[in-house]
Amino acid sequence: MILAIKNIYKTKDYLVNPISKFVKYFSRKARKKRALIFRESFLLSENTKILDLGSETGSNIYDVLQGTPVKPENVYIADIDSSLIEKGANTYGFVPVLIKESEQLPFDDNFFEIVYCSSVIEHVTVQKEQVWSMYSGKEFKKKSFNRQKIFANEIQRLGKQYFVQTPYKHFPIESHSWLPFIAWLPRRILIPVLKVTNTFWVKKTNPDWYLLNQKEIAILFKEAEIISEKSIGLIKSIMAIKKRCADLK
Repeated sequence: MILAIKNIYKTKDYLVNPISKFVKYFSRKARKKRALIFRESFLLSENTKILDLGSETGSNIYDVLQGTPVKPENVYIADIDSSLIEKGANTYGFVPVLIKESEQLPFDDNFFEIVYCSSVIEHVTVQKEQVWSMYSGKEFKKKSFNRQKIFANEIQRLGKQYFVQTPYKHFPIESHSWLPFIAWLPRRILIPVLKVTNTFWVKKTNPDWYLLNQKEIAILFKEAEIISEKSIGLIKSIMAIKKRCADLK
């Protein structure tokens, strides 16, 4: 069956570009909606200190903060890739922070006014060298959720407020692969399917993500308001947002 699907897509390469444009169009719309939610959720000033956790180059938080008074020198971009954060520092003037996967960040409790974390927590799972060999969905879920708890605790330690977004577990189009219903497969089937689709499909991915539902993200962020972002009438992503009491008045 997998080979049949592969052959179908090989004979219809003309679909690849339209599919890519279609998905990217809806992704851009979603990011704009989330940026608006962020700007409406917090009181932002020149002195607001923000951490973008899992920032890559910081291009996302740069777009989110457009039109706000937040100064670049008060925006910290943290990632495990030194080349990405250095590029962000040079391009946007942000403060680069190199982090290691299993260590706390070198900041005191509540050092940041806001911690921003978008489409990152689902990747905080098992060691990267294990993602292709761990076929047990039960084992992967247990280990991943335990690491996500540690990551969530670090977000809550660092920030007085936070904004955490992650793709929704049950949305029909899986955001890392752009494949329909792929996230619904048992892991023992998911891994071999991705090995095949990665050879020809427009979007390649490692099976390093554990997608969350509303109940799980509420467990991780007990003090947060859980907001659902919808697309085509279905929940596409979920957000955990904590605001200071003063900002709720």
